[in-house]
Amino acid sequence: MTTKPLTTAQFFRQFPDDETCLQHLFDVRFGEGFECPKCERASKWFRIKAERAYSCQWCGHHLHPTVGTPFEKTRTPLQLWFYAIHLFTTTRHGVSGKELQRQLGVTYKTAWRMAKLIREHMADVDGERPIGGPGTNVEIDETLVGGVKRGKHNRGSAAKTVVVGALERGGDLITAVVPNQRRATLEPFVTANVRIGGNVHTDELRSYASLSNIGYRHARVNHSAMEYAYYDYRLAETVSVNSIENFWRHLKCSINGTHTSVSPKYLGLYAKEFEYRFNRRNRPETMFSELVSTFRPLNAG
Repeated sequence: MTTKPLTTAQFFRQFPDDETCLQHLFDVRFGEGFECPKCERASKWFRIKAERAYSCQWCGHHLHPTVGTPFEKTRTPLQLWFYAIHLFTTTRHGVSGKELQRQLGVTYKTAWRMAKLIREHMADVDGERPIGGPGTNVEIDETLVGGVKRGKHNRGSAAKTVVVGALERGGDLITAVVPNQRRATLEPFVTANVRIGGNVHTDELRSYASLSNIGYRHARVNHSAMEYAYYDYRLAETVSVNSIENFWRHLKCSINGTHTSVSPKYLGLYAKEFEYRFNRRNRPETMFSELVSTFRPLNAG
């Protein structure tokens, strides 16, 4: 089995036109023999050429495969949407709105909207399943993105946006944009996203100081003392937050290189985009197929 994403040539062979894309959406969401929600009979479904819909053989009820997807209420050809998703899944550093504009031949407004909806879809497909638990090591850290940091001790400056993350070594990552780096903010993030039972590693930030009191096996590295990793005999593990700091570095370099800057309002979506790709780092070939085949269940209509 291949471990590489589709090439551009393979993409266009698989999805040569809009009809193929629409048929794919119908097949993965409904399929031949799908029970009509109106007459409640297993049906053959016939393509309606005047719209993106299929008709029940018995009662004529319409199914719209794009409803409840990023492609709903858009006049942009489906093939361009699928190709945009292909671009998102074949890059490590993201796709800017200007690049989509050039590649797809659409307006910048359309390209920006498409990119936003694709990022939202990536976040939705990735989900928010908790990580950690017995036998695991989870690194928890926060970073400041954007703006100009004012003041030597100004953690959580209003000029920057705080992003917190939890990364299970060898497993998945969860990120979130938060208002500050206070204990009342960071501790609930940990309890909501990291199961108790494993080891959690953080830096010396005081906001994490009480994690051991609520059931976590907690160890810290002291960056202010130039400590970045050490072996903890109590945990029988190397304590560090190097893995999640590498993710932060990749995120910031990609934003700076691809997008130049990102507003605080949308930073969470960009972080979720990179989270999605990170969580599929060992199976990148599945990303495109997953994104064009996984949608929330809905009442067909």
